[in-house]
Amino acid sequence: MTTATAPRTDTVAVTTPRSGRSRARFARTSPTHSKKSIVLSIVMGLYLLYTLVPLFWLVINATKTQPDLFTTFGLGPGNSFALFDNIAQTLTYRDGIFVRWLGNTLLYVVVGAGGATLLATLAGYGLAKYNFRGRKAVFAVVLGAIAVPGTALAVPTFLLFSQLGITNTPWAIIIPSLISPFGLYLIWVYATDAIPTELLEAARMDGAGEFRTFFTISIRLLTPGIVTVLLFAVVATWNNYFLPLIMLSDPTWYPLTVGLNQWNAQAIGVGAQPIYNLVITGALLSIIPIVAAFLVLQRFWQSGLSAGSVKQ
Repeated sequence: MTTATAPRTDTVAVTTPRSGRSRARFARTSPTHSKKSIVLSIVMGLYLLYTLVPLFWLVINATKTQPDLFTTFGLGPGNSFALFDNIAQTLTYRDGIFVRWLGNTLLYVVVGAGGATLLATLAGYGLAKYNFRGRKAVFAVVLGAIAVPGTALAVPTFLLFSQLGITNTPWAIIIPSLISPFGLYLIWVYATDAIPTELLEAARMDGAGEFRTFFTISIRLLTPGIVTVLLFAVVATWNNYFLPLIMLSDPTWYPLTVGLNQWNAQAIGVGAQPIYNLVITGALLSIIPIVAAFLVLQRFWQSGLSAGSVKQ
C-alpha cells in the first residue's frame, strides 16, 4: 500500500491593513520550483568553478620556480615557495621593462578610457535631453557602430594612421580608445530616465546656464552610469591586445598584454629562453589593478546597470 506525500507547506504571517492583526497563511511550495532551484544552484556552482579555477591556477603557479612548473601538479604547490623571487625577477628583467609596460598601460587607460568616458557622457547626455534635427539618424549610427567589432576596424585604422605618421606612438592606441559607442548608448539610455526634464527646466528658470546645470545637477545624477561606462572602458583598454599588436613595433611602447606575449614567445625557436615563471607572475600582477577597480566600483557598477532601465 503506497502513501502519497503531500507537498511541503510553509506558514507565513500576514498583517491585515485595517485591523492590524496578523493571521497565518499557508504558502504551498511547488515540487517543480524546488527542482528548478536545485538545477540553477548546480549550474551556478559549475559556472563559479569554471571562473575561479583558472584564477586559482594562476595564483598557485606564480609561487613556483621554472622547473616546478613542469614537475609538479598544476593545482598543487611546488617544492619551494618562490612568489617573491618571481616578483623581483619580473620587475627587474631586462632593465625593468615590465614596469615600463605597466606605465604604458596606465597611460592608455587614464587618457584613453578616461577620455572615452568623458566624451560618451557629454554625447549621451546631449542626445538624451536635447531635441534636434537628425537625432534618430545619430541613434541609428550609434547602434550600427556597436555592432561592428573592433578587430574589423583595426587594419583600416592602421592604414589611416600610417598615412598620418602616428603609428608606433602612444596616439595610435589612445585615439581609437576615445571612441566608445556602447558607452555613449549606455549613458543615453541611463540619462533618459535618471534626469527628470522638469528638474532641468527649473534650473533654467532660476537662471542657470547649460554647463552649470550639467556640472552641478546632471552629473551627480549620472554618477552611477558614468562609473559603469568608466569601468567597461578601463577593462576594454586594459585588455586591448590586437590593436597595439599591429600599431606598435617598439617594445618600449608595448602595453602589458603585448609585452607578456612577447615574453611567452621567447620559448619558441632556436636559442629559446623560456621564462614561463615570469610570464605567469606578470599575468598575476597585471590583473591585480583591474580586480581592485572592480571591487572598489562594484556598488556603482551594479546600480548603474539597473537604474537606467527602470522608469520611476
